[in-house]
Amino acid sequence: MNSEITITWHGHSCFSLAAGGYTLVLDPYDNSLDGYAPLQLSANEVLCSHGHHDHAWLPAVSLQDTTAASPFQVRIVRTWHDDCHGSKRGENLIHVIRAFGKTLVHCGDLGHLLTKEQIGQIGACDVLMVPIGGFYTIDAAQARHVAEQLSANVVIPMHYRFGEYGIPVIGEVEDFLSLADSYPVCRYPDNRLPVGPSLSKQIAVLTYQK
Repeated sequence: MNSEITITWHGHSCFSLAAGGYTLVLDPYDNSLDGYAPLQLSANEVLCSHGHHDHAWLPAVSLQDTTAASPFQVRIVRTWHDDCHGSKRGENLIHVIRAFGKTLVHCGDLGHLLTKEQIGQIGACDVLMVPIGGFYTIDAAQARHVAEQLSANVVIPMHYRFGEYGIPVIGEVEDFLSLADSYPVCRYPDNRLPVGPSLSKQIAVLTYQK
């Protein structure tokens, strides 16, 4: 079996993870986000960090039957969508996904820095998908701190605004990259990142494909 995982960014905080003939989608959004085309995805499984329309729009994903067993082991770590223990926006689930010796962490709409207990629950992190836009989530500086808290090897920024795309009140990716002095920045021409046995330390900026 091919031991490579393909991460595809579909915009905002939505990703698909594909490996071994199995596809898992994280946080599909509805049709209300500025600039983004309606999602039309196919997968074997969908995970949502919380119930908001831009993270849990299940009609965007067509679930397929398959004889392939999932290569992904999934754990959840409970966090908050704000820095007030959920009193503003409720709970948020971080998904910790492991396959082929790699651990991928999708932070959803994380709204605070991680506690020592949460860091321990997450554990080692090879690839971190983290919101950086602020206002509804942690901002660029806090996202950098979360990456450091988890000693993440690869960081993929998400939940930010660029050009005509995204929520107007949130920040841009350059706000985060300007703080990334300890990470080389790799800008990819498309929206895919292959994760194999070895992957160099980096911030991976994927390019949205409409």
